Amino acid sequence: MIRQIRILLLLLATSFAVCGVSASPSLKVSLDSAYLLMGRTTPLHVELIKDANQAGQLVIPKDSICGKVEILKILKADTADIGSGRVEINQDILLQSFDSGVYHLNPIAYVAGTDTIRSNRLVLKVFPADVDSLQTIHDYADVADVDRSFIDYLPDFIVDYGLWILAVIIVLAIGGYIAYVMTKKKNPFAASAPKPVPPYERAIDELNKLRGEKLCENGQEKEFYTRLTDILRTYLHGRFGVNAMEMTSTQIRHAIQSNEETRLSKANMERVLETADFVKFAKVRPLPDDNVKAFNSAIQFVEDTKPQPVIEENADSTEDKETTTKQ
Repeated sequence: MIRQIRILLLLLATSFAVCGVSASPSLKVSLDSAYLLMGRTTPLHVELIKDANQAGQLVIPKDSICGKVEILKILKADTADIGSGRVEINQDILLQSFDSGVYHLNPIAYVAGTDTIRSNRLVLKVFPADVDSLQTIHDYADVADVDRSFIDYLPDFIVDYGLWILAVIIVLAIGGYIAYVMTKKKNPFAASAPKPVPPYERAIDELNKLRGEKLCENGQEKEFYTRLTDILRTYLHGRFGVNAMEMTSTQIRHAIQSNEETRLSKANMERVLETADFVKFAKVRPLPDDNVKAFNSAIQFVEDTKPQPVIEENADSTEDKETTTKQ
């Protein structure tokens, strides 16, 4: 019978342990030192041990722990599992005081439901800080005049990075000079480019050159008329902006007819184009006299349509006209 009672008591103890009989929370505070120099800070260590599943809250004042000891900052709490369904919460509170004296710190409270647990109370002694032993109060010193140099007026970024900026400018200058020299070497005659030849002078030179080659005398009439018409087409393009190189003979005739400067010499151009078409397309071999007439017509067309020089009246003639007008 006694053995059965012992077994029953053991089972009851085990059931109480399994069910987790809650223990009372434990709350205490501590200081690293009970002495503090005025104006310095010291941490107040808060240690709370409670059940893990117990809902509760630490009640910490916001401004001061007592009359002359201020709470500067509340640090983040650190929670650790200590086994048996219990946790340990550690939290530091930074304290600071600017008045010397002995202070009894108010306790920290932990509220869980209707129960409130308070921590132990500590004593903190604040020592006064050393002050200047001079008896005389001195005024602020006057503003001193200092010698300034040119560098004092420059912006700070130029002073700090002046050497780097100078190095970049030198590198860019050297690179620009090298690029200029290389470009000049690639095109040494760019500065002395030949003056463009006017269309009239170019056409006359090409015609004279064609006449000197004597293609017709050597039986090369087709080559002669091809060169002759190309010279005139190039002249029309340079002189009047007519894209004659891409036009047929009929289109060139219409373009000449619509231009007042070329209309008067239209017959000369038509004679050249007509004879050239017969030679190039109909394979007709013209007589020597026809070749001479075609060449002379080309010369005459260029001469008739060349730019006319601008006649400027001299100063004497202008003065005579003004005198006559006044009279």
